[in-house]
Amino acid sequence: MFRIFFIFSLFLYSQLGAANILQDAIDNAPEGSILKLPAGIYKGSITITKPITIIGKEDGVIIDGEGSGTVIHVKSSYVTLKNLKIIGSGERHDKIDSAITMVEGKHCEISNCVIEDCLFGIDLQMINNSIISNNKITSKDLDLGLRGDGLRLWYSNDNIVKKNSLIKSRDMVIWYSHGNEIVENYGKYNRYSLHLMYAGKNLIKDNMYEFNSVGIFFMYSKDTTAIGNVVKSSLGATGMGIGLKDVSNFTLKNNTVIYCAQGIYIDRSPFEPDTHNWLIGNKVLYNSEAIHFHSLSVNNIMKDNTIMGNIEDVINDSRGARINENEIVGNYWDNYTGFDRDGDNIGDTSHRVYQYADQLWIYNPNVKFFYGSPVISLLNFLAKLAPFTKPIFLFEDEKPKVRIKG
Repeated sequence: MFRIFFIFSLFLYSQLGAANILQDAIDNAPEGSILKLPAGIYKGSITITKPITIIGKEDGVIIDGEGSGTVIHVKSSYVTLKNLKIIGSGERHDKIDSAITMVEGKHCEISNCVIEDCLFGIDLQMINNSIISNNKITSKDLDLGLRGDGLRLWYSNDNIVKKNSLIKSRDMVIWYSHGNEIVENYGKYNRYSLHLMYAGKNLIKDNMYEFNSVGIFFMYSKDTTAIGNVVKSSLGATGMGIGLKDVSNFTLKNNTVIYCAQGIYIDRSPFEPDTHNWLIGNKVLYNSEAIHFHSLSVNNIMKDNTIMGNIEDVINDSRGARINENEIVGNYWDNYTGFDRDGDNIGDTSHRVYQYADQLWIYNPNVKFFYGSPVISLLNFLAKLAPFTKPIFLFEDEKPKVRIKG
């Protein structure tokens, strides 16, 4: 089918409060047109209802929503937005005031855009087979819970979300969305840098998240792979690296979780009967808790992970977690006290993990404020040395690694 490409150049930019010449240009352009904008400030509250491309042909192309509503609203397939700076959305959460909202389309692209002072960043609703790449997104200067989400996928499938930067936003959410590739993104000073819920068959790869409340959290989802991600310095007493809640058939492979309160959190996962989750080759380093089990969590397969430098390796806060029914084998534990006389890098004895009832911080959250202090460390050491009650057996790794191979 023949497509018309009409190159429309604007030589004058609109002044704030002037007539919306950009909207007029969009309305008058044929389908398939390319609008190349010179530097200038263009009035926002733009609506796009046809296939069209809008490109900032140089730096300094600003589309300003002037503090009202959504700046660019797209209701079409085959729309491309590139090299734009988008500022000044409204502040209404009930209307999801955003820099860009796309609804019911496919084969769209948003790339190389800078989004500032917008409540929500990019909001995709039922958008499929599209590309969101190389965008820099910051929310409004509000308290963390009052900011909007930097990037939202809602019932949006088979998209590529790559090399975006979300800083001082709220969350990046992938809800009811399947088959997406979330690759090489960066998140800092957010709440949830990545939150998936009711989402399946997504690939989460090579992302970097630091100084957030939670790095990556998966809820009520299945058939997803997270590989090569780095989560560090999740903030607060409950700052979490990677969380799994009611998820099934997940693979966490070669991820690094470092300097968090909770490294990997597992809650009733896997959820569906006769399914497994695989935690393979991850590095869980220098966290307060390396692995935290909550509620019934069996049939996880944990192999070739490196558990090193954590205050506690494994925490079980529920009587029914049944940790021993997970397959935990072939991991490196830096507090393993056995030997390797035959040099095969497998300990001669198994690594058995117990929970001590007199570790005060586990049962009294107020004590957790002092977690890691010399006093609590000494008390926990004494509890292990001479416990007042019989310790609870959690699990054993029958083939613990003795050395870390580079």
